[in-house]
Amino acid sequence: MIDSILGNPTAATSAALVFGLLVGSFINVVILRLPRRLEWQWKQDSREMLGITDTYDPAPPGIVIESSHCPHCGHKLAAWENIPLISFLALGGKCRSCKARISWQYPFVELLTGVLFAACIWRFGTGVEGGLALVFTGLLVAMSGIDLRTTWLPDNLTQPLLWIGLLASLITVYVDPVSSILGAAAGYLSLWSVYKLFKLVTGKEGMGYGDFKLLAALGAWCGIKAILPILLISSLVGAIIGSAWLLMKGKDRSTQIPFGPYLAIAGWIQFISGADLLGTYLRWVAPG
Repeated sequence: MIDSILGNPTAATSAALVFGLLVGSFINVVILRLPRRLEWQWKQDSREMLGITDTYDPAPPGIVIESSHCPHCGHKLAAWENIPLISFLALGGKCRSCKARISWQYPFVELLTGVLFAACIWRFGTGVEGGLALVFTGLLVAMSGIDLRTTWLPDNLTQPLLWIGLLASLITVYVDPVSSILGAAAGYLSLWSVYKLFKLVTGKEGMGYGDFKLLAALGAWCGIKAILPILLISSLVGAIIGSAWLLMKGKDRSTQIPFGPYLAIAGWIQFISGADLLGTYLRWVAPG
């Protein structure tokens, strides 16, 4: 049965959609719990360094073991309340116990991950390319969600993304090792240079180090030729979406907006489009 699904592009794409919905449910847990776990660990490390041992600070819920629960009343979700998309619709978007509204983040992340997973399998197939594309996509969705909520891009996610991309280049899954290494270096140094120049001129920090690391990881997966298109696309997407968000929220331009999600969007577009987008770009900047 598995062989028949994998051998049928339509069936494989549909299976990837369902699998993405399930993974999206887990990504929601990562988005909500990983920052709290990291912050708790940082405090623990600081107390240990300072010799502070009399502070009671229980660990927040783990990412894998602890069951899901309502953030408002603590109601532990039954299995049927944890089915991606279906449970949200069945419950009318409310907690079964306290009737508090369930955030639209949950179904949105599930659906987004499902659609992106389906696109990856449709584009790359069910082999190594398709499998690694799912890993790439899942990490980008998780990082984007965390950055939107906290303005953090945790090393726990950016570094694995970077190293997986570099290791994949050893067997030239997407790009060769030279292009991957140069892409990682160019990605990091390009934004680092902008950061240093901006800080030198204004005395302010325009972005965080997580942005450098994310672009380095994207360079490792997509190669050095993709760095400039990714920067251009992310700037365009950021200008459109960021301006719309500021307008809807009534915020001014001094409001801090995370850049990671725009880098992730641009990187995924470049990754999934492959040579087509890059070829179009090169023909546009260097016609003939």
